[in-house]
Amino acid sequence: MKRRLLDYLACRPCGRPFELCVQREEDAEIVEGSLVCPACGANSPIIRGIPRFLSAELSADKRATAAAFGYEWTHYSELNEQYRAEFLDWIHPLQPEAFRDRVVLDAGCGKGRHAWLSAEFGARDVVGIDLSDAVEAAYQNTRQLPNVHIVQADIYHLPMRAPFDLFYSIGVLHHLPDPKQGFLSLVRHLRPGGRAVIWVYGKEGNWWIERIVNPVRIHFTSRAPKAVTRVLSFVLSLPLYAALKLVYGPARNRPRLKKLLFYSDYLCTISNYSFAENFWNVFDHLVAPTAFYHSHAEIDDWFATAGLSEVLITRRANNSWRGTGVKAAAAETGRDA
Repeated sequence: MKRRLLDYLACRPCGRPFELCVQREEDAEIVEGSLVCPACGANSPIIRGIPRFLSAELSADKRATAAAFGYEWTHYSELNEQYRAEFLDWIHPLQPEAFRDRVVLDAGCGKGRHAWLSAEFGARDVVGIDLSDAVEAAYQNTRQLPNVHIVQADIYHLPMRAPFDLFYSIGVLHHLPDPKQGFLSLVRHLRPGGRAVIWVYGKEGNWWIERIVNPVRIHFTSRAPKAVTRVLSFVLSLPLYAALKLVYGPARNRPRLKKLLFYSDYLCTISNYSFAENFWNVFDHLVAPTAFYHSHAEIDDWFATAGLSEVLITRRANNSWRGTGVKAAAAETGRDA
């Protein structure tokens, strides 16, 4: 943990700044210590460089989801340059300039790939939060970056003030027990004029996943030992990878052929991924205990309830939704940030 992270943290029960107690520090990183609220006495440990704000009352659903994605990102923690184009596609129409000198919240940072890119885009500071053990991979991947901070916390109960110019949540909200409330929680941590950006699974275009894959995921693969789900994912990834390289890859630039293929918008998009990337994508879809598929109307309702303006909701790969909007000024909402 870098000391400047204190500028963004606040005790959730009382809203007061934390006092830092350092037990071990290495190269400007507080590796072991604690964050103590002088008002209410709340105490959160710093373990292996990461502040930990975990409640003992986490629901079984949240614990299972965190365990699933913690397993995934600690077993596949590598970063690669391909993530840049993918990230910009997910947050379209934002460009790297939108991050320059901004304070950014990465809501559900996984292994830190988007926090890494946000820092590269020139963010003043990026705070990446995740409930799972993926924070271990994220911290190792970004520790050398002076403007990235990793925190283990629950999206619904963030120990944060409202200093953020921008938050994004990529592929996370649809795995929460109440996605809309997760979104509204994040909006509360934006400053007036701050921008929200999300990407979630779409209901439109995913009928076969909801009817065929979801029952298997819900009743078997999300409950099975991770090693079993991993083996099944590997078996499924072999024919998928062959189809991607032999059929969907060539179809990317052949519109007539692309129209004839099943689920072609998405599969053509991932046809240039490595086998490892596609294998973990399959695992990702099979391991999650909770996964929702949202309609355009639902996403529109989230942004309307949050009172965001300049809202733009667009399709990605004909199977998911991207959304962005701006938080109104305090004078317009009648509320403080």
